[in-house]
Amino acid sequence: MNRQTLASSSSSSSSSSPSPSSSSIAPPPEDAWIDSYLNLLPQWQSLTSSNQPVIPVAISRVNQVDAGRLDIEMSAMLKEQMVKVFSLMKPGMLFQFEPELDAFLEFLIWRFSIWVDKPTPGNGLMNLRYRDERAVEVREKVRTGLEGPGLTVAQKIWYCVASVGGQYLWARLQSFSAFRRWGDSEQRPIGRRAWYLIQRIEGFYRAASFVNLLIFLYTGRYRSLIERFLQARLVYGSPHMNRAVSFEYMNRQLVWNEFSEMLLLLLPLHNSSSMKSLLHPFSKDKSSNAGSDESFCPICQANPSIPFVALPCQHRYCYYCLRTRCSAAPSFRCSRCNEPVVAMQRHGGSVDNLAQK
Repeated sequence: MNRQTLASSSSSSSSSSPSPSSSSIAPPPEDAWIDSYLNLLPQWQSLTSSNQPVIPVAISRVNQVDAGRLDIEMSAMLKEQMVKVFSLMKPGMLFQFEPELDAFLEFLIWRFSIWVDKPTPGNGLMNLRYRDERAVEVREKVRTGLEGPGLTVAQKIWYCVASVGGQYLWARLQSFSAFRRWGDSEQRPIGRRAWYLIQRIEGFYRAASFVNLLIFLYTGRYRSLIERFLQARLVYGSPHMNRAVSFEYMNRQLVWNEFSEMLLLLLPLHNSSSMKSLLHPFSKDKSSNAGSDESFCPICQANPSIPFVALPCQHRYCYYCLRTRCSAAPSFRCSRCNEPVVAMQRHGGSVDNLAQK
Protein backbone atom coordinates (compact mmCIF):
# COMPACT_ATOMS: atom_id res chain seq x y z
CA MET A 1 0.00 0.00 0.00
CA ASN A 2 2.79 2.42 0.83
CA ARG A 3 4.50 1.75 -2.55
CA GLN A 4 1.28 2.35 -4.44
CA THR A 5 0.62 5.62 -2.60
CA LEU A 6 4.18 6.82 -3.27
CA ALA A 7 3.94 5.95 -6.95
CA SER A 8 0.61 7.70 -7.30
CA SER A 9 1.87 10.78 -5.51
CA SER A 10 5.03 10.97 -7.64
CA SER A 11 3.06 10.58 -10.84
CA SER A 12 0.61 13.25 -9.79
CA SER A 13 3.42 15.64 -8.88
CA SER A 14 5.20 15.04 -12.16
CA SER A 15 2.02 15.66 -14.11
CA SER A 16 1.20 18.82 -12.18
CA SER A 17 4.72 20.45 -12.48
CA PRO A 18 6.31 21.22 -15.88
CA SER A 19 9.40 19.16 -17.06
CA PRO A 20 12.72 20.96 -16.50
CA SER A 21 14.31 19.39 -19.61
CA SER A 22 11.75 20.86 -21.87
CA SER A 23 12.14 24.33 -20.49
CA SER A 24 15.77 24.89 -19.22
CA ILE A 25 18.17 22.40 -21.14
CA ALA A 26 19.19 23.45 -24.72
CA PRO A 27 19.76 20.89 -27.52
CA PRO A 28 23.45 19.88 -28.30
CA PRO A 29 25.25 21.52 -31.24
CA GLU A 30 25.39 19.80 -34.62
CA ASP A 31 29.18 19.17 -34.55
CA ALA A 32 29.21 17.75 -31.02
CA TRP A 33 29.67 14.20 -32.34
CA ILE A 34 32.79 15.27 -34.27
CA ASP A 35 34.41 16.64 -31.13
CA SER A 36 33.55 13.45 -29.25
CA TYR A 37 35.04 11.33 -32.06
CA LEU A 38 38.29 13.29 -32.03
CA ASN A 39 38.56 12.98 -28.27
CA LEU A 40 38.00 9.21 -28.27
CA LEU A 41 40.08 8.43 -31.39
CA PRO A 42 43.51 8.14 -29.64
CA GLN A 43 42.10 5.76 -27.06
CA TRP A 44 40.52 3.63 -29.76
CA GLN A 45 43.75 3.46 -31.78
CA SER A 46 45.75 2.46 -28.71
CA LEU A 47 43.32 -0.35 -28.00
CA THR A 48 43.30 -1.65 -31.57
CA SER A 49 47.11 -1.42 -32.04
CA SER A 50 47.78 -3.36 -28.86
CA ASN A 51 45.88 -6.34 -30.27
CA GLN A 52 47.54 -6.35 -33.74
CA PRO A 53 50.69 -8.45 -34.25
CA VAL A 54 53.97 -6.87 -35.33
CA ILE A 55 54.92 -7.95 -38.86
CA PRO A 56 58.67 -7.40 -39.47
CA VAL A 57 59.87 -6.30 -42.89
CA ALA A 58 61.41 -9.09 -45.01
CA ILE A 59 63.89 -8.08 -47.73
CA SER A 60 64.88 -10.65 -50.33
CA ARG A 61 68.40 -11.93 -49.68
CA VAL A 62 68.94 -12.64 -53.37
CA ASN A 63 68.23 -9.01 -54.26
CA GLN A 64 70.73 -7.78 -51.69
CA VAL A 65 73.48 -10.12 -52.89
CA ASP A 66 72.77 -9.30 -56.54
CA ALA A 67 72.92 -5.59 -55.73
CA GLY A 68 76.41 -5.99 -54.26
CA ARG A 69 77.54 -7.98 -57.26
CA LEU A 70 76.17 -5.37 -59.66
CA ASP A 71 78.09 -2.66 -57.80
CA ILE A 72 81.30 -4.65 -58.26
CA GLU A 73 80.59 -5.10 -61.97
CA MET A 74 79.86 -1.39 -62.34
CA SER A 75 83.20 -0.53 -60.72
CA ALA A 76 84.96 -2.95 -63.06
CA MET A 77 83.32 -1.34 -66.10
CA LEU A 78 84.35 2.13 -64.98
CA LYS A 79 87.88 0.90 -64.32
CA GLU A 80 88.08 -0.63 -67.78
CA GLN A 81 87.08 2.65 -69.40
CA MET A 82 89.57 4.54 -67.24
CA VAL A 83 92.37 2.17 -68.25
CA LYS A 84 91.56 2.75 -71.94
CA VAL A 85 92.03 6.48 -71.41
CA PHE A 86 95.65 5.88 -70.28
CA SER A 87 96.36 3.17 -72.87
CA LEU A 88 98.77 5.43 -74.82
CA MET A 89 100.90 6.23 -71.82
CA LYS A 90 103.96 4.35 -70.60
CA PRO A 91 103.19 0.64 -70.11
CA GLY A 92 103.09 -0.41 -66.47
CA MET A 93 102.74 3.12 -65.10
CA LEU A 94 99.03 2.74 -64.34
CA PHE A 95 99.66 -0.58 -62.60
CA GLN A 96 101.67 1.21 -59.92
CA PHE A 97 98.68 3.40 -59.02
CA GLU A 98 95.98 0.73 -59.27
CA PRO A 99 94.89 1.05 -55.58
CA GLU A 100 94.52 4.81 -55.99
CA LEU A 101 92.44 4.28 -59.14
CA ASP A 102 90.15 1.81 -57.39
CA ALA A 103 89.72 4.15 -54.43
CA PHE A 104 88.94 7.08 -56.73
CA LEU A 105 86.24 5.12 -58.57
CA GLU A 106 84.69 3.91 -55.31
CA PHE A 107 84.69 7.48 -54.02
CA LEU A 108 82.90 8.69 -57.13
CA ILE A 109 80.20 6.06 -56.74
CA TRP A 110 79.79 6.96 -53.06
CA ARG A 111 79.73 10.71 -53.77
CA PHE A 112 76.97 10.58 -56.37
CA SER A 113 74.85 7.90 -54.69
CA ILE A 114 74.97 7.49 -50.91
CA TRP A 115 76.11 11.03 -50.08
CA VAL A 116 73.13 12.58 -51.93
CA ASP A 117 70.62 10.07 -50.48
CA LYS A 118 70.40 8.03 -53.67
CA PRO A 119 70.92 4.27 -54.07
CA THR A 120 74.05 2.86 -55.63
CA PRO A 121 73.72 1.53 -59.20
CA GLY A 122 73.28 -2.04 -57.97
CA ASN A 123 70.82 -1.06 -55.25
CA GLY A 124 68.86 1.03 -57.72
CA LEU A 125 68.51 -1.88 -60.13
CA MET A 126 67.32 -4.12 -57.30
CA ASN A 127 64.90 -1.49 -55.92
CA LEU A 128 66.84 -1.10 -52.66
CA ARG A 129 67.97 1.81 -50.53
CA TYR A 130 69.77 2.32 -47.22
CA ARG A 131 67.77 3.07 -44.08
CA ASP A 132 68.91 4.14 -40.63
CA GLU A 133 67.73 1.23 -38.52
CA ARG A 134 68.34 3.11 -35.26
CA ALA A 135 65.68 5.74 -36.06
CA VAL A 136 62.96 3.23 -36.98
CA GLU A 137 60.22 2.84 -34.40
CA VAL A 138 58.40 -0.45 -33.99
CA ARG A 139 54.98 -0.02 -35.54
CA GLU A 140 51.96 -2.20 -35.65
CA LYS A 141 52.48 -3.30 -39.25
CA VAL A 142 55.48 -3.01 -41.57
CA ARG A 143 54.85 -4.25 -45.08
CA THR A 144 57.18 -2.69 -47.60
CA GLY A 145 60.08 -1.25 -45.60
CA LEU A 146 59.45 2.25 -46.89
CA GLU A 147 59.16 3.54 -43.34
CA GLY A 148 62.19 5.10 -41.76
CA PRO A 149 64.66 7.85 -42.71
CA GLY A 150 67.82 7.50 -44.73
CA LEU A 151 71.35 7.51 -43.42
CA THR A 152 72.64 10.37 -41.34
CA VAL A 153 75.66 12.47 -42.28
CA ALA A 154 77.84 10.65 -39.76
CA GLN A 155 76.81 7.27 -41.16
CA LYS A 156 77.58 8.39 -44.70
CA ILE A 157 81.03 9.65 -43.72
CA TRP A 158 81.89 6.52 -41.76
CA TYR A 159 80.66 4.40 -44.68
CA CYS A 160 83.08 6.21 -47.01
CA VAL A 161 85.94 5.92 -44.50
CA ALA A 162 85.39 2.18 -44.02
CA SER A 163 84.60 1.13 -47.59
CA VAL A 164 86.84 3.47 -49.59
CA GLY A 165 89.62 4.48 -47.20
CA GLY A 166 89.83 1.17 -45.38
CA GLN A 167 90.16 -0.90 -48.53
CA TYR A 168 92.75 1.48 -49.98
CA LEU A 169 94.91 1.48 -46.84
CA TRP A 170 94.72 -2.29 -46.53
CA ALA A 171 95.69 -2.83 -50.17
CA ARG A 172 98.64 -0.46 -49.82
CA LEU A 173 99.76 -2.09 -46.58
CA GLN A 174 99.72 -5.55 -48.12
CA SER A 175 101.65 -4.45 -51.20
CA PHE A 176 104.21 -2.59 -49.06
CA SER A 177 104.70 -5.58 -46.74
CA ALA A 178 105.10 -7.94 -49.69
CA PHE A 179 107.60 -5.59 -51.36
CA ARG A 180 109.63 -5.26 -48.16
CA ARG A 181 109.41 -9.02 -47.53
CA TRP A 182 108.36 -8.73 -43.95
CA GLY A 183 107.47 -12.40 -43.87
CA ASP A 184 110.97 -13.66 -44.67
CA SER A 185 112.95 -15.28 -41.92
CA GLU A 186 115.95 -13.02 -42.64
CA GLN A 187 114.04 -9.88 -41.73
CA ARG A 188 114.22 -8.14 -38.39
CA PRO A 189 111.86 -9.23 -35.58
CA ILE A 190 109.80 -6.05 -35.97
CA GLY A 191 109.08 -6.81 -39.60
CA ARG A 192 108.12 -10.41 -38.87
CA ARG A 193 105.84 -9.35 -36.02
CA ALA A 194 104.16 -6.80 -38.27
CA TRP A 195 103.67 -9.49 -40.91
CA TYR A 196 102.15 -11.90 -38.40
CA LEU A 197 99.89 -9.11 -37.11
CA ILE A 198 98.67 -8.40 -40.64
CA GLN A 199 97.94 -12.09 -41.18
CA ARG A 200 96.07 -12.30 -37.87
CA ILE A 201 93.95 -9.25 -38.68
CA GLU A 202 93.12 -10.62 -42.10
CA GLY A 203 92.17 -14.00 -40.65
CA PHE A 204 90.00 -12.38 -37.98
CA TYR A 205 88.26 -10.24 -40.60
CA ARG A 206 87.56 -13.25 -42.80
CA ALA A 207 86.15 -15.21 -39.85
CA ALA A 208 83.96 -12.27 -38.83
CA SER A 209 82.74 -11.90 -42.42
CA PHE A 210 81.85 -15.58 -42.53
CA VAL A 211 79.90 -15.33 -39.28
CA ASN A 212 78.13 -12.23 -40.57
CA LEU A 213 77.23 -14.12 -43.74
CA LEU A 214 75.62 -16.90 -41.73
CA ILE A 215 73.66 -14.37 -39.69
CA PHE A 216 72.63 -12.59 -42.89
CA LEU A 217 71.37 -15.82 -44.44
CA TYR A 218 69.34 -16.49 -41.30
CA THR A 219 67.90 -13.04 -40.64
CA GLY A 220 68.18 -11.27 -44.01
CA ARG A 221 69.80 -8.17 -42.46
CA TYR A 222 73.20 -6.53 -43.00
CA ARG A 223 75.04 -8.31 -45.79
CA SER A 224 78.44 -6.85 -44.73
CA LEU A 225 80.21 -5.94 -41.51
CA ILE A 226 80.19 -2.24 -42.40
CA GLU A 227 76.41 -2.23 -42.71
CA ARG A 228 76.06 -4.09 -39.42
CA PHE A 229 78.32 -1.71 -37.48
CA LEU A 230 76.63 1.36 -38.93
CA GLN A 231 73.15 -0.24 -38.71
CA ALA A 232 72.51 0.76 -42.31
CA ARG A 233 69.90 -1.66 -43.55
CA LEU A 234 68.83 -2.26 -47.13
CA VAL A 235 65.07 -1.90 -47.63
CA TYR A 236 62.83 -1.58 -50.65
CA GLY A 237 62.72 1.80 -52.30
CA SER A 238 59.32 1.52 -53.97
CA PRO A 239 56.52 -0.98 -53.25
CA HIS A 240 55.20 -0.88 -56.81
CA MET A 241 58.39 -1.78 -58.63
CA ASN A 242 58.62 -5.25 -60.07
CA ARG A 243 61.46 -7.06 -58.32
CA ALA A 244 61.47 -10.08 -60.63
CA VAL A 245 64.91 -10.64 -62.19
CA SER A 246 65.26 -12.03 -65.69
CA PHE A 247 67.93 -14.71 -65.78
CA GLU A 248 67.86 -15.13 -69.58
CA TYR A 249 71.08 -13.19 -70.16
CA MET A 250 72.77 -14.91 -67.22
CA ASN A 251 71.79 -18.36 -68.47
CA ARG A 252 73.07 -17.55 -71.94
CA GLN A 253 76.39 -16.38 -70.54
CA LEU A 254 76.72 -19.50 -68.40
CA VAL A 255 76.02 -21.77 -71.38
CA TRP A 256 78.59 -20.09 -73.61
CA ASN A 257 81.12 -19.99 -70.79
CA GLU A 258 80.80 -23.72 -70.14
CA PHE A 259 80.89 -24.45 -73.89
CA SER A 260 84.09 -22.45 -74.37
CA GLU A 261 85.74 -24.16 -71.40
CA MET A 262 84.80 -27.55 -72.82
CA LEU A 263 86.36 -26.63 -76.18
CA LEU A 264 89.53 -25.38 -74.50
CA LEU A 265 89.77 -28.72 -72.72
CA LEU A 266 89.01 -31.01 -75.66
CA LEU A 267 90.67 -29.30 -78.62
CA PRO A 268 94.28 -29.81 -77.46
CA LEU A 269 93.53 -33.49 -76.91
CA HIS A 270 92.04 -33.94 -80.36
CA ASN A 271 94.18 -34.88 -83.37
CA SER A 272 93.80 -32.44 -86.24
CA SER A 273 94.89 -34.96 -88.87
CA SER A 274 92.20 -37.42 -87.88
CA MET A 275 89.65 -34.62 -88.05
CA LYS A 276 90.81 -33.77 -91.55
CA SER A 277 90.59 -37.38 -92.62
CA LEU A 278 87.12 -37.61 -91.15
CA LEU A 279 85.93 -34.53 -93.02
CA HIS A 280 87.76 -35.27 -96.26
CA PRO A 281 84.98 -37.40 -97.83
CA PHE A 282 82.56 -34.51 -97.31
CA SER A 283 84.78 -31.89 -98.95
CA LYS A 284 83.41 -30.09 -102.01
CA ASP A 285 86.41 -30.54 -104.26
CA LYS A 286 88.52 -33.61 -103.65
CA SER A 287 90.86 -32.78 -106.52
CA SER A 288 91.73 -29.33 -105.18
CA ASN A 289 94.98 -30.62 -103.74
CA ALA A 290 96.01 -32.08 -107.05
CA GLY A 291 95.93 -28.72 -108.81
CA SER A 292 97.88 -26.95 -106.10
CA ASP A 293 101.57 -26.31 -106.22
CA GLU A 294 103.27 -29.48 -105.01
CA SER A 295 106.59 -27.74 -104.53
CA PHE A 296 105.36 -26.29 -101.20
CA CYS A 297 104.90 -28.23 -98.01
CA PRO A 298 101.16 -28.91 -97.53
CA ILE A 299 101.51 -28.35 -93.77
CA CYS A 300 103.36 -25.05 -93.47
CA GLN A 301 102.70 -23.88 -97.06
CA ALA A 302 106.37 -22.93 -97.52
CA ASN A 303 109.22 -24.12 -99.67
CA PRO A 304 110.81 -27.06 -97.79
CA SER A 305 114.30 -26.25 -96.53
CA ILE A 306 115.03 -29.92 -95.87
CA PRO A 307 112.70 -31.72 -98.31
CA PHE A 308 111.47 -35.18 -97.41
CA VAL A 309 108.87 -37.26 -99.20
CA ALA A 310 106.17 -39.39 -97.69
CA LEU A 311 105.97 -43.01 -98.72
CA PRO A 312 104.30 -44.46 -100.64
CA CYS A 313 102.59 -41.37 -102.13
CA GLN A 314 105.88 -39.47 -102.82
CA HIS A 315 104.50 -36.07 -101.78
CA ARG A 316 107.10 -33.63 -100.57
CA TYR A 317 107.13 -32.15 -97.06
CA CYS A 318 109.41 -30.28 -94.73
CA TYR A 319 111.38 -32.69 -92.60
CA TYR A 320 110.27 -31.15 -89.29
CA CYS A 321 106.62 -30.89 -90.37
CA LEU A 322 106.45 -34.50 -91.53
CA ARG A 323 108.44 -35.87 -88.60
CA THR A 324 106.28 -33.97 -86.08
CA ARG A 325 103.03 -35.17 -87.61
CA CYS A 326 104.23 -38.75 -87.88
CA SER A 327 105.40 -38.74 -84.26
CA ALA A 328 102.17 -37.21 -83.00
CA ALA A 329 99.83 -39.48 -84.97
CA PRO A 330 100.79 -43.09 -85.66
CA SER A 331 98.10 -43.25 -88.35
CA PHE A 332 99.02 -40.03 -90.09
CA ARG A 333 97.64 -39.62 -93.61
CA CYS A 334 99.03 -37.45 -96.37
CA SER A 335 97.48 -34.02 -96.46
CA ARG A 336 97.30 -34.08 -100.28
CA CYS A 337 96.02 -37.54 -101.14
CA ASN A 338 94.84 -38.85 -97.76
CA GLU A 339 97.03 -41.94 -98.13
CA PRO A 340 98.50 -43.52 -94.98
CA VAL A 341 102.14 -42.52 -94.54
CA VAL A 342 104.13 -45.62 -93.65
CA ALA A 343 107.64 -44.16 -94.05
CA MET A 344 109.58 -41.07 -95.06
CA GLN A 345 112.84 -40.49 -96.95
CA ARG A 346 114.94 -37.56 -98.06
CA HIS A 347 114.03 -36.12 -101.40
CA GLY A 348 116.39 -37.41 -104.09
CA GLY A 349 118.07 -39.80 -101.63
CA SER A 350 118.43 -43.54 -101.87
CA VAL A 351 116.24 -46.07 -100.23
CA ASP A 352 118.92 -46.54 -97.58
CA ASN A 353 117.99 -43.14 -96.16
CA LEU A 354 114.45 -44.34 -95.47
CA ALA A 355 113.39 -43.62 -91.89
CA GLN A 356 110.76 -45.91 -90.63
CA LYS A 357 108.32 -44.48 -88.14
